Amino acid sequence: MDVFSDVVATMKAGRAKLTRSRCSGRWGNRYGPYPGAGFHVVLKGACWLLPAAGRPVRMSAGDVVFLPNGSTHGMSDTPDRPLEGLPPVSPERDGPVGGVSHHTHAGRPPAADDTILLCGAYRLGSGTVHPFLRGLPDVIHLPAEPGRHSELRAVVDLLSADTIEDRPGADAALPALLDLLLVYALRVWLEAQCPEASGGWCAALKDPAIGTALDRMHRDPRRPWSVRELAETAGLSRTAFAARFTAYVGQSPIAYLTWWRLSSAARLLRTTDAPIASVAHQVGYTSEYAFAHAFKREFGTAPGTFRRVGREELPPS
Repeated sequence: MDVFSDVVATMKAGRAKLTRSRCSGRWGNRYGPYPGAGFHVVLKGACWLLPAAGRPVRMSAGDVVFLPNGSTHGMSDTPDRPLEGLPPVSPERDGPVGGVSHHTHAGRPPAADDTILLCGAYRLGSGTVHPFLRGLPDVIHLPAEPGRHSELRAVVDLLSADTIEDRPGADAALPALLDLLLVYALRVWLEAQCPEASGGWCAALKDPAIGTALDRMHRDPRRPWSVRELAETAGLSRTAFAARFTAYVGQSPIAYLTWWRLSSAARLLRTTDAPIASVAHQVGYTSEYAFAHAFKREFGTAPGTFRRVGREELPPS
């Protein structure tokens, strides 16, 4: 797994909740706060995103907006609707993929000028969200631009085809398309909008030296990496590497490696039936006791309890 794929993997716990809405006349809804990440795709027409802070954002057909922190916001036909006055929509944790809701004005039947939206949310895995995601802005708007971001546009087109029409196999296709939407939306933001000059994870993932070291850690977390070995892979001196890594990532190389091992273990505990000793080995611990001690220090609970409680909370796949 490369670093970016691992970042995306930390976002998903169960299947995404998705609804399609046909909105007519005077309409609006309020979303969040939500313990996860939300998204909206405008398939047809136009509307406004109303953030809790900041100016309204106009959205047109093909636009995607991603809300990585589940912040409160609204969607409306006009920018002048008070957010607190909109009816709330609370994503159901166990809601179906591809569920359809309809918003019409005064019983008006569907019309050519309706707006059609896909609105969804990912419920994030407790305690395993990657720090890259925590540093994202509350609202990421990816406008449809002719000739740009062809992969993201292709996913939006496929989602449109499988949600506007009741096509065979849609229940199988939608979860995969939503995963692709997440990947390409974050990739577009990282490549086109991520302010590298501001430092942090934007700089870390784009910096050849630090990016290489992160990639090695993620591809082989079991290896007993030392700062010297990681610095050699990055082509830097040990001192220069440690200073640059800590400045960008916010943790020392070994502290981040430990966090990543334990976060990987947390996902394995919740998504596999592997024995705890096997999980410990897969993430680089030779002693189950040492693993359990480190895991409890990070997550505040023993690995077995974490697995049991997490599966009780996890929405069905």
